[in-house]
Amino acid sequence: MPAFTIGETDFLLDGAPFQVISGAMHYFRIHPDQWEDRLRTARQMGLNTIETYVPWNSHEQRRGEFTATGGLDLGRFLDLVQAHGMFAIVRPGPYICAEWHNGGLPEWLIEDGTIAVRSRDPRYLAEVERYLQAVYEIVRPRQIVHGGGVILVQIENEYGAYGSDKTYLRALMDLTRAAGVEVPLTTVDQPTDAMLEDGTLPELHSTASFGSRAPERLAALRRHQPRGPLMCAEFWCGWFDSWGEPHHTTSAADSAAELEAILAAGASVNIYMVHGGTNFGYSAGANDKGFYRPIATSYDYDAPIAEDGTPTEKYWAFREVIAAHAPVPDDRPAPRAPARVLEAPLLRVVALADAELERWSEHDTAPVATAFGSPRGYSRYAVHVPHGGVLTVGEVRDRAHVTLDGLPVGILDREAHDRVLALPSGGELSILVEHLGGVNYGSRIGEAKGLIGPVRLDGEELRGWRAAPLELTADEIRDALDTRGIALSAGAPVGGPVLLGGRFEADPTGDLHLDVRGWGAGAVWINGFALGRYWARGPQETLYVPAPVLRDDGNELLVLELRGAERPTARFVAEPRLGPTEF
Repeated sequence: MPAFTIGETDFLLDGAPFQVISGAMHYFRIHPDQWEDRLRTARQMGLNTIETYVPWNSHEQRRGEFTATGGLDLGRFLDLVQAHGMFAIVRPGPYICAEWHNGGLPEWLIEDGTIAVRSRDPRYLAEVERYLQAVYEIVRPRQIVHGGGVILVQIENEYGAYGSDKTYLRALMDLTRAAGVEVPLTTVDQPTDAMLEDGTLPELHSTASFGSRAPERLAALRRHQPRGPLMCAEFWCGWFDSWGEPHHTTSAADSAAELEAILAAGASVNIYMVHGGTNFGYSAGANDKGFYRPIATSYDYDAPIAEDGTPTEKYWAFREVIAAHAPVPDDRPAPRAPARVLEAPLLRVVALADAELERWSEHDTAPVATAFGSPRGYSRYAVHVPHGGVLTVGEVRDRAHVTLDGLPVGILDREAHDRVLALPSGGELSILVEHLGGVNYGSRIGEAKGLIGPVRLDGEELRGWRAAPLELTADEIRDALDTRGIALSAGAPVGGPVLLGGRFEADPTGDLHLDVRGWGAGAVWINGFALGRYWARGPQETLYVPAPVLRDDGNELLVLELRGAERPTARFVAEPRLGPTEF
């Protein structure tokens, strides 16, 4: 069987120098029926390898129930990578960052706050061992030494930016080897002396992550690791978007020049991302480096292959650079037609408060969300207030819509540090809290969601609460509209929070782009598939609708609108809009 090893200065494929030219592509951010298209396009750019993370919290949403089917079929994805003539790099974490909810760590693992994650804590390592064994059951037979395409496996992820526990790293390495992983093991860190020292072991091969000043960064890596191939395992050719920030773009020419510098130095590379994809459903994470900022639904990343699979200017610039260093296929991606333009009215509506979706539990004081349900999605709190006054909350995570006797009285936003609201009178107080993404980087991973700390009225803590989780599914929304919904007046604006439903016809052979301008904030489902969140604050102005989601006998559209919409019409446009020209 072929062998992939680490030589004095190069990776070696069957003993011959091999320059890894890879691109990051996350199977869990792409509809599985589109994996082949995206892989083919990546190969046509000239890549010889594909890298992917593995998200623990998606594969094991409930403790002990590991799922690897459908959109989580890692084995099928790796087989397709090999079928398209490429090798694979697997990065199973257990922590992945990736701008993914909680950095990939499961809610059930971190909800009580007593397990020390990313550490030698025996309880953590016991859960990690079970998870990694399940992943490596898939990876082991697909290693190059067994006829598969997997050539590298990464241990942890940018650990030098978090800690320096060598015992922890060695435990992960030993678990990986014990599970039958024989290919070289790597780590990745930003190329500073401290991070490169703290984030690896002598038995592991160090790689770097950066997006500019390639010669300088590669020199730093070489100082730390005198022997073996140089590799930028995350070449940041773009960046992710957060709600409330401008859409991030990078110059195709500048990125191509950095790629040329890496390849000309003889270094290997993994382009992060070659194709970003989409944070479908409630999967997007958040960053908190002094202030909380949730990640947008689109993970386009200004990558060479756009969110909808279209090759961009950066794609062609990278292809030209790669062609100077390695063989590039003669065939090219076929031109893509614009998406279909159409409109569809939303026909039925029910107020979220009238949908009766809550499974209430009773509490003396306002609890955090993990005390009564899933921290993904939303939480609802209710309490009677005896009179008007000043409402104060210790903290909201992450955005609270406050109503009194069914009428809106205000919004408390974590990013604005809102914690005080005036109530005009007594009555039934209801607080709907959006959980906008678990922090994916740094010390706040695994933090609680919902209402944090005491909730007081004029300084007196409120007691006698009811609380309920509202993760919301298409089935729940459909049932609520069928049983309690009313007809929606054509063209009339709607307030929020409400559930809306409609139907539309569309050619299922092509993608759509749902224009959410004129809507406030919420989430969308088409034929039961969760497209993700939208928010008028931008920068994202359309939601990507993968063609495999659509049906030729009509399509169901369901919407949760939290703030209100000026037009109760679904409008699909020809091109994605990821940000306004000015912000």
